[in-house]
Amino acid sequence: MNRYLANTQKSRQLYEQAKQVFPSGVSYFIRHMNPYPFYTAKAQGSRLVDVDGNEYVDFWMGHYALILGHSPPEIMKEVKRQVEKGTHYGTC
Repeated sequence: MNRYLANTQKSRQLYEQAKQVFPSGVSYFIRHMNPYPFYTAKAQGSRLVDVDGNEYVDFWMGHYALILGHSPPEIMKEVKRQVEKGTHYGTC
């Protein structure tokens, strides 16, 4: 626990801010992490990296919905291609 506390100071700061706007300061996915959750800055493949630079293996893979992992290059390429066409047309 001491190592977690020492290595997650930015996450702790974000948690303190989040408590001002979210019930218990967290979303559903992480509400049971004690003493506070880590805040993810990026994810690639099976790895999460928090705002403090710590790396974690995501065994849950986005509630098991990310069978290809986080940010798979093939999917990112196609998402980017589509977003470049527009994101909300407001028409049929």
